[in-house]
Amino acid sequence: MDEQQATLDFILDWFPGLSSTTLGWILVILAAGFEFLGVIGLKKYSEVKNAINGFYYLLGFGGAFALLYFSFEYLQVSIAYAVWIGIGTAGAVVINMIFFGESKSIGRIVSVLLIVAGVVGLKYVS
Repeated sequence: MDEQQATLDFILDWFPGLSSTTLGWILVILAAGFEFLGVIGLKKYSEVKNAINGFYYLLGFGGAFALLYFSFEYLQVSIAYAVWIGIGTAGAVVINMIFFGESKSIGRIVSVLLIVAGVVGLKYVS
């Protein structure tokens, strides 16, 4: 019986030196990037409900979930999900502090750094 290929294995064929684990981490990072777009879209859509803000919101979170789902074919679900949540949470806080005027208190900054440290720790042990 033939071994079933994962959905995005063709990418590994295009880049012969790319490992499946590395592809999984690339997908998690891209998913986090799409989540950032979703956060911006959500904030904008909550302020002004129009098609473009709704598009950013849906594209961002839809793309994030799709890419995260594909990453599960190459990484442990528990690790990939936890890292994605950590990057997304830290990113959402930073985006809101920089672009939307949320508090930049030392407590918030230290908390974000702790989230990042946890994400790095999970990546290191996986």
